[in-house]
Amino acid sequence: MNSKNQEYGKLYLIPVNLGESNPDKVFPPLNKIIIEGINDFIVENEKSARRFIKQILPEKSQPDLRLHGLNKFTEASDIPGFLDAAKEGRNIGLLSEAGCPGVADPGAEVVKLAHRFNIQVVPLIGPSSILLAMMASGMNGQSFTFHGYLPIDKKERKNEIKQLERISLERNQAQIFIETPYRNEKFLEDLIQNLHPATRICVACDLTLETEFIRTATTSEWKNIKADLHKRPAIFIIQKDI
Repeated sequence: MNSKNQEYGKLYLIPVNLGESNPDKVFPPLNKIIIEGINDFIVENEKSARRFIKQILPEKSQPDLRLHGLNKFTEASDIPGFLDAAKEGRNIGLLSEAGCPGVADPGAEVVKLAHRFNIQVVPLIGPSSILLAMMASGMNGQSFTFHGYLPIDKKERKNEIKQLERISLERNQAQIFIETPYRNEKFLEDLIQNLHPATRICVACDLTLETEFIRTATTSEWKNIKADLHKRPAIFIIQKDI
């Protein structure tokens, strides 16, 4: 915990655009001001993080940036050291690969440690594909659950889909999923094959981009809808009402 004689820096949670969109259309001016004053970043991918920072601030010196990689290859024992800059009085930026840090994102571990070390955490405004899809779905925005990825095994996936459909009816609760983009169309097929004909399915992909597609329809209606979802980042939401 920091003492009264030592001023810690802050941990800023900096959202990243969901694709090749104009940052000025997605982020408030404050985000640019914050990034301008930070050289220490915790990032999921160094190359894409540098590209994002350059897109926001072309004039910012790239050699001055100090980046720590946080991904599936990162040793857990290394993570506490990523916050040393804040303990030395410098602000740190936490970047997701896309969307909001800490939401379906490994950055949550850094945020947990920041609270433990009494480092102030400051979330900035930006796009969250989960919330944007939920807003546009027409499903219950007062009760919803995000499940991430469902099992790959066909039998396990079928059982999980049916179980979560039952929960959505019992609790009047929307159920949210994601899938690896190249498996999107197979995932939608699995939903159509295993859900009740009247269960609603929302598919939202390429959110905030020019190619954005959002559609909510019943399972039976989806059998007649043509949608190219291949390799397009997507959110899937289901809810059974009857």
